[in-house]
Amino acid sequence: MPTTTPAPGETVDCDEVVIADWVVPVDGSGRVFSPGAVAIEGDTLVDVGSTDQVLARRSPRSTTRLDGHVLIPGLVNAHTHLAMTMFRGVADDMDLAGFLGRVLPAEATVLDAERVEVATRAAAVESVSAGVTTALDMYFFCDAALAAGDEVGLRIMTGPVVLDATGPDGMGPTERMAWASGWLDDHPARRGWRPVMAPHSTYLVGREHLEATRELAAAHDATIHLHAAETLEELADVIGRHGAAPVELLDDLGMLGGRTVLAHGVHLGPDDIARVVARGASVVHCPASNLKLAAGIAPVPDLLAAGATVALGTDGPASSNDLDLLGAARLAALVHKGVSGDPTVVDAPTVLSMATLGGATALGLDDALGSLEVGKLADVVAVDLGTIHTRPVYDPVSSLVYAAGRGDVREVWVGGRRVVRDGGATGVDPGRVADELDALGPVVGSALGH
Repeated sequence: MPTTTPAPGETVDCDEVVIADWVVPVDGSGRVFSPGAVAIEGDTLVDVGSTDQVLARRSPRSTTRLDGHVLIPGLVNAHTHLAMTMFRGVADDMDLAGFLGRVLPAEATVLDAERVEVATRAAAVESVSAGVTTALDMYFFCDAALAAGDEVGLRIMTGPVVLDATGPDGMGPTERMAWASGWLDDHPARRGWRPVMAPHSTYLVGREHLEATRELAAAHDATIHLHAAETLEELADVIGRHGAAPVELLDDLGMLGGRTVLAHGVHLGPDDIARVVARGASVVHCPASNLKLAAGIAPVPDLLAAGATVALGTDGPASSNDLDLLGAARLAALVHKGVSGDPTVVDAPTVLSMATLGGATALGLDDALGSLEVGKLADVVAVDLGTIHTRPVYDPVSSLVYAAGRGDVREVWVGGRRVVRDGGATGVDPGRVADELDALGPVVGSALGH
């Protein structure tokens, strides 16, 4: 929406001003306002700056003061499978092949729209409570996921999943692609959101359906979201099937572009990184899942040094067991120091940018999300740095990344809507949502032979 800039000495009304000890815009400038404030009108940020400056320019209808807090942009979980909350803990301590061998048959048995909505609703509560305001989801029954996200207040980017086989939704490849075309027609891109085409991977999707995905995505300005270069076994499989590694194959097919999001990217060589950068594709680092499945560690410092867009993801809560993006940020900052022997790589400001503006850029939404800037959507997260485990605060970004956790997230706005207040989700009853998720346990257990 258009914003009105006050004339010198003039104040302009707005819905709300939020004041905190620190405001970290993550706008590329490195600025921190202390104390700082943001002003919200409708769904949009209309002012960001020092508290004195904002209050001199804006006359709020309501004011929220958050002593000891830092305001940051909404976190962007750039790769996840939200509804897999229903499978949390069923496939631990195994590699990716073992994980898929256990989970995929269960999905084929238990998934339907109602169960996906229940499980996604729980994931949405978990996400917003941890400061995540936008998630790039890959799962079946995407309309059910959208409904759950809307109820809770989580912005979910999703769309048709592409497979060569019949999926848990009962659609075969031909039927699925026809349905996908109609779905994309009904879900056009808008401010702060765009549709997604999600071919699972180059090992489960062949050239024919990859090319069809490319054409549909181009026709509808859709994001392409897929797994790529996650394990060494995958590389061998894809080379054996297609005669090229995943990134090379995608490039050859014309699928590696500015709307392409590659999840994981653990096993990317120098040529792969050069292709990613040259085509403007993005890589989503999922450190918790990759470590837990013993898949390896993505070459994030090399990607960043080459100029690639790197975002941060949790993967699904069955493989990483949570949707804690702040936890993933800390892990990313630590693990690359350990493996490189260089304590300066993936520093706190860099990893915070990966979790916010990097994610928005990967999703093609950096014009509307990812930073606290005038004219962007009012996705604002307040994290309490006044607790004993975060004090004293010399640098709010370092305190946020290395000392704070998702339990310190106290207030969250998504597009100006307050979806978390005093640490609790506002749109639903979290206790009821948890009970509904628990009720899926016996169904999943039965499918697993428990």
